[in-house]
Amino acid sequence: MNLPFLLWLAGSMAVFLSAATASRAYVSSNNLALLLFSLFLYCVGNLMMVRLMREGGLGLAISASAIAQLLLVNVIAFAVFDERLSNTQLAGVGLGVVAMGLMLLPLGERS
Repeated sequence: MNLPFLLWLAGSMAVFLSAATASRAYVSSNNLALLLFSLFLYCVGNLMMVRLMREGGLGLAISASAIAQLLLVNVIAFAVFDERLSNTQLAGVGLGVVAMGLMLLPLGERS
């Protein structure tokens, strides 16, 4: 992965995390404006993913995005909304972190 890919990934993660936070806030308040804002942010995030797919390929872009969201959304759920995961769920998040680390390793020779 190159620097532009990582920067676009970071930007799309910020957009997706904002969308998830707005969605969760909508669940608590039933404010329709929050739902519309969340949907707008999800659309922007998906448009950003198109560039990531061009640069890194479909598999890498979607996998990296999903695992980053898995980890960061749980941080927001814990810190902002005071939600807790069970030990089994925490193990699943840990496996996601390991998977991300393996994906970030440099590519070896392809056969």
